[in-house]
Amino acid sequence: MAKNELELMQLKYLKSLANQYPNIAAASTEIINLQAILNLPKGTEHFLTDIHGEYEQFNHVLKNGSGAVRRKIDEEFGNTLSNKDKKSLATLIYYPQEKLDIVAQEEENIEDWYKITLHRLVQITKRVASKYTRSKVRKALPKDFAYIIEELITEKAEISDKEEYYNEIVHTIIRIGRAREFIIALSNLIQRLVVDHLHIVGDIFDRGPGPHIILDTLMNYHSVDVQWGNHDIVWMGAACGHLPCIATVIRIAARYGSLDTLEEGYGINLIPLATFALETYKDVDCDAFAIKYNTDYNTKDLSLDMKIHKAIAIMQFKLEGQLIRKHPEFDMDDRLLLDKIDYEKKTVTVYGKEYEMKDVEFPTVDPKDPYNLTPDEELVMARIRQAFMKCEKLQKHVRFMYSKGGLYKIHNSNLLYHGCVPLDSEGNFKSVNVDGKEYQGRELYDILDNYARKGYYSKDDPIDMRNAQDYIWYIWAGPNSPVFGKDKMTTFERYFIADKDTHKETKNSYYSMMDDENIINKILEEFGLDSKKSHIVNGHVPVELKKGETPIKCDGKLLVIDGGFSKAYQSKTGIAGYTLVANSHGMRLVAHEPFESMESAIIHESDIFSDSTIVETAVNRIRVADTDIGREIKDSIKQLEQLLEAYRDGVIIEK
Repeated sequence: MAKNELELMQLKYLKSLANQYPNIAAASTEIINLQAILNLPKGTEHFLTDIHGEYEQFNHVLKNGSGAVRRKIDEEFGNTLSNKDKKSLATLIYYPQEKLDIVAQEEENIEDWYKITLHRLVQITKRVASKYTRSKVRKALPKDFAYIIEELITEKAEISDKEEYYNEIVHTIIRIGRAREFIIALSNLIQRLVVDHLHIVGDIFDRGPGPHIILDTLMNYHSVDVQWGNHDIVWMGAACGHLPCIATVIRIAARYGSLDTLEEGYGINLIPLATFALETYKDVDCDAFAIKYNTDYNTKDLSLDMKIHKAIAIMQFKLEGQLIRKHPEFDMDDRLLLDKIDYEKKTVTVYGKEYEMKDVEFPTVDPKDPYNLTPDEELVMARIRQAFMKCEKLQKHVRFMYSKGGLYKIHNSNLLYHGCVPLDSEGNFKSVNVDGKEYQGRELYDILDNYARKGYYSKDDPIDMRNAQDYIWYIWAGPNSPVFGKDKMTTFERYFIADKDTHKETKNSYYSMMDDENIINKILEEFGLDSKKSHIVNGHVPVELKKGETPIKCDGKLLVIDGGFSKAYQSKTGIAGYTLVANSHGMRLVAHEPFESMESAIIHESDIFSDSTIVETAVNRIRVADTDIGREIKDSIKQLEQLLEAYRDGVIIEK
């Protein structure tokens, strides 16, 4: 582009900027404001992963900021408050409405309690608001109490008796009967200000009962991003109407006794499937399809759910078989097992070896054409597909996942992804065939991210969209998928073959090279990051603390923060998940105790973060200037300074 053209474009941009800042005074004020923001401490980032539908524990960790709220209370009150009072104050901030109901019944002098509590909450609010500009705090204030809160947390140099002024405001709030609502507003504001930004590093969905509740919460959260996990991807594929993904989602829900998530959480009608399963599998052995249910499961549904489980599993194997045959580039022929069954001998041949099967009673499988759906199965899947695609709540949640998410994110010198960067046994980036072209490293992530979006949005070209949806399924279960990270998914073998050698799924070489600094540096540099001062934040594979594993890999360059948020993994890991907190002082890894219930947290004032490890301490406090937003602000300052120069040179006329 010629120099003159660049100058014309720059002038055009400055004229556009002049509409927002029409004179020297306006531009100068904004430069001063932005420069002040650069010198503030960076906001706190909160990292969570592998939530797997465990909404109560998720909500509690979100409310307590992985211990950030309690740390603010300790900083503010030190030894001036007892540990008991600190616990009570923390619980009130987490669950203000519920705690106030208990206090109203127990406190003899509620006005005194209100007075003391309001003063304490105002002190904490001042502390958590201190790292933000007044403008940012103002935007976060609840509408009904915005003016009063601003008065209480802002120093008034012109008032001689400040204490009397503040006391009078608090007294008036109590006198006019607004103390309860004001306490709730302050508590919610503290939660809001303690964490500036939330990162979800994958797997909102899976066996837990409330992924829909978690997504409703995230949609109302002030600042969040999501890195898609393998379980998120398969639900996104199901929302696109992709039959193998739909069958997988239903099978997993049936297996773990959580069909309620589909039926009640999302209002998806499974009656066509239930009716089909009752009729077709009426006298069929379904023992291999036991339900791994939790304490909330209604066992009166057990027999029907086992039939549904078997019916949908067989349909899944058929649909996946069709898909694998359609895409030889997936290199997944080893997953074609329905055609390897010998019904007379009751065996199946896997990798050239014959194994006895626990069950070969498949009334809908034609041995001559095993991957073909029966007309009844086709009808059931067509009706369920419609239910998924017309489910307004699911579509809203999936659109949110697309708008706020991706397969990876680079943020403030951290590389976030759920699974792995596929490597070969030598530690080189593994080359993967996607639609006839080879991709590896960051390019592999980018092309698969692109296909995941096309699978949902590419409505103008149905063939292109269906092909992209097939790749969504590949991201879920493919041997070289970054979010799956294993050589195969042995679902068939786990149901039908007793020999556990056939159940093994070999992890990608990435997982054995997590402590190799050369490999980690290579990955960081592949994604354009400085390997000397960057980190990878990873989920997906539970860290088995019981076996002596540690979430801190490669001297802190790689952090694996899946420690068993889901109850299903806690017996394996020995804890109930890790979270990561990155603030202006550095990075802190928090290990969590198992969460009993919200009720217990309120009544017994029990918190659940148990232990924290400092991963990295900043030599100098990290400022906004050192962050990605800081770089954007510096660019804005530069552009505004050019606008000032244009005003002063008379190139642009002030208004």
